[in-house]
Amino acid sequence: MKNLFLFLTLLVLSVSLTAQESKKTQDTTKVQKLDEVLVKAVRVDATSPITHSNVKKEDLEKRNLGQDIPALLNYLPSVVTSSDAGAGIGYTYLRVRGSDATRINITINGISYNDSESQGTFWVNLGDFASSTQSLQLQRGVGTSTNGSGAFGASLNILTDAVSDETGGEISHSFGSYGTRKHTVKFTTGKINNQFEFAGRLSNIYSDGYVDRAFTDLKSYFLQGSYFDENTLIKALAFGGEEHTYQAWYGLSASELEEDRRQNPYTYDNETDNYWQNHYQLHWNEKLNNRWSTNLGLNYTKGEGYFEQFKDDRDAADYNNLINDGSDVIVRRWLDNHFYVVNGTVTYKENGTEIISGASVSTYKNDHFGELIWGSDLAPNTNINDRYYFSISDKTDWSIFSKVNFRVSSNLKAFIDLQGRFVNYKTVGLTSNRAPIDVDESYKFFNPKLGLTYKINNYHSLYASYAKANKEPNRNDFESNADQVKHETLNDFELGWRFANDKLNFNANVYYMNYKNQLVLTGALDNSGEYLRENIDKSYRLGIEVDANLNISENWILNSNIAISENKINELIIDRDGGLNNFGKTNIAFSPSFISGNSVTYKPNQNLQLALLGKYISSQYLSNTDTEASKIDGYFVSDFNAIYELKMNNIFKSIVFKGLVNNLFSKEYVDRGYTYLNTWSGPTAIEEQGYYPQATINFLIGVTLKF
Repeated sequence: MKNLFLFLTLLVLSVSLTAQESKKTQDTTKVQKLDEVLVKAVRVDATSPITHSNVKKEDLEKRNLGQDIPALLNYLPSVVTSSDAGAGIGYTYLRVRGSDATRINITINGISYNDSESQGTFWVNLGDFASSTQSLQLQRGVGTSTNGSGAFGASLNILTDAVSDETGGEISHSFGSYGTRKHTVKFTTGKINNQFEFAGRLSNIYSDGYVDRAFTDLKSYFLQGSYFDENTLIKALAFGGEEHTYQAWYGLSASELEEDRRQNPYTYDNETDNYWQNHYQLHWNEKLNNRWSTNLGLNYTKGEGYFEQFKDDRDAADYNNLINDGSDVIVRRWLDNHFYVVNGTVTYKENGTEIISGASVSTYKNDHFGELIWGSDLAPNTNINDRYYFSISDKTDWSIFSKVNFRVSSNLKAFIDLQGRFVNYKTVGLTSNRAPIDVDESYKFFNPKLGLTYKINNYHSLYASYAKANKEPNRNDFESNADQVKHETLNDFELGWRFANDKLNFNANVYYMNYKNQLVLTGALDNSGEYLRENIDKSYRLGIEVDANLNISENWILNSNIAISENKINELIIDRDGGLNNFGKTNIAFSPSFISGNSVTYKPNQNLQLALLGKYISSQYLSNTDTEASKIDGYFVSDFNAIYELKMNNIFKSIVFKGLVNNLFSKEYVDRGYTYLNTWSGPTAIEEQGYYPQATINFLIGVTLKF
């Protein structure tokens, strides 16, 4: 890795010093628009009746000092973020409108990133991906039709780096609390003969974590080759890397949190997660004429890894009788998966009408197995690396859609989006608990969406939309409740108002998300640290979101957003201890009723920015029972961000200095946890909780040399 860093550093220097001779000019707007076609089918524009937020590359760069993408999106409306290790690096999480990662659709260049089986998003496998991101769009609610698992709270689509006009590169280093460091080298050849560009990135991020020994070690790469002319853009991309993280999935009990909030109860030296993931994408965008264009996307993802764990005094039956009763064991639980995707779209545009039609087909294959790598008392004829469980999974997912944007009148635009999605999921074998799992389920979904945008004048507009989404259960749902689990349905209604002038951008919207058989988090965890879910017959989320960007003056900018919501289960009935217990109308777990994000930015000149940021999350429940024992307090945290760019006229184009102080006032808080209903005392549930402590005041500083 060190040699690769040195090689890329020398490459950046040599290319940047010799490139002045080969620069040629070209109309870059056309190439940029072809770049954006990669996400055209899953994104919406500013006049769309879809509630959304856009994040540009320069916005990400301000705070990009090693933390994962969820941490960089923390200040968007209705967003809540968290991390196992407490400092925003490693296993990090994003929730929108109370919906967790299994309900947020993620795409990279229009290719689904969610794990097909768990439906979750593992940002730990995308180390430093913000450094290769051109832009993001977060759509709240169902949003427009997208590829992969359905969006039940939000969808986030990522566009990777655009073709660069000029030769250049970056070398950046950052350091901070808890032994955190990030090293990144980037390069681009710029346009070669006005038709080719090659670019790449190599990164290493390491952090000891706020939680004791909860280290994260991420190595990643990004490579891109592009061919383009006036009407064509072909991109080949390879990105991925490896991650090693120490166990912090299960947090701390209340007594452990009180005793030492930074402690880690796990003591085995190699209680670690180890995973390798590589993505290969090919995109071909073709502008046929002024009305017609096409896009083809191909993807192959290879993932492989294991979690190593020490367990003492085990039963022989739990390990396929490879050990004798009472043996201590060390096991590795493996995943070995392949993911293939083909996406295609055709776009027609003329006289204010745009029609985008397309299809997506994906196949996912995964082997789950566990190996015994050590035992204190092995059974006869047992060998190290013998498997004690095995299962295979196969999931196909294909969808077709057609989206139409057209003008009804000079002030009224209409949006119609029709999608059919067809899913088959098969798995057979044993789970890690050696319980049989045998699933063969098919689903056929029709997901219509429609909306209107009315332009009142040059400053004001109104929009209204309706969207329906259906979503299949994930693997964990079948493991825990195979006989009864059902697919879920969401009807999402949105009504919004937008205002924009030279000084102020203001957005306000009301939403009502009505669910049938919503798979809500119960608050409990499985043996891999994943939240368990169960179907709820009827539930809803009702809320209002407001966000504003105000240019107070040339030097001062104010950004503010609030989200107020009611998140309810109409009637919660739990079967425990041989009887049904009716809790009536309760709050949905992990759904705070008030979220706000604010920032004040001061720019004394073009080179310096200072920003004070604040985030407030109200109290929330860890279970759906509304018991006080499962309630965690609200919290308010502030960050301080500074960036200074020193312009240069020699080898370096500029030197950028960045600093970030997180949790400025050193608030001790937990933002997430879990709970188990163990026993009952009359009508009252007795619950046991675990908590994830987040870091107190900490800092990151960095410098970037731009060539």
